Amino acid sequence: MSQEVLVLNSDYEPLNVCNLRRAIILVCMGKADILHAREGNGAKSRLYSAEGHAFEAPSVVKLRHHVRRPLPELKLSRRSVFARDNFTCQYCGIVGKDLTIDHVIPKRHGGGMAWENLVTCCRRCNTKKGDKTPEKVGMKLARQPRRPRYTPYISLNKYVSGAKHEVWRDYLPVFTDIGGAAGAHAAIAQ
Repeated sequence: MSQEVLVLNSDYEPLNVCNLRRAIILVCMGKADILHAREGNGAKSRLYSAEGHAFEAPSVVKLRHHVRRPLPELKLSRRSVFARDNFTCQYCGIVGKDLTIDHVIPKRHGGGMAWENLVTCCRRCNTKKGDKTPEKVGMKLARQPRRPRYTPYISLNKYVSGAKHEVWRDYLPVFTDIGGAAGAHAAIAQ
């Protein structure tokens, strides 16, 4: 029951990502409707109630009543920098999990903790760059880091990973300044 389900507001705006158990509770209580069920014909796509009734496991649910939420503030964190850069080293382009955060302008030279100064970096490039600016070591950034303009209700990390779900893409807006979302939506256009 750890599968993720996209929760949409009554106006089809992405609101949250919850686990399968929570989505089933919302549907059973009459608070949400299933828009898309999980694909497949195995145990993961069909669920059975205690009374023996079978129903499809949801992938996307829509709330019946509108929920008003204030626009969230996108916080600067390691996870959000990794998500913005799509888990890709901004110097050499390696994709992976063994990544670090690099200050483009080192703290010693006046670089601070800001969206415009932090990038995802592999350990090899981080060691090579050390406590110098990229120009001094002959390294070039793949793209200039900047604060994402879009602030999704769901966390940036969940938004980027959610763009990989084919059914969810219809409901997630496209924003080119978020690495994973642009890459996932660009793949669809081809």
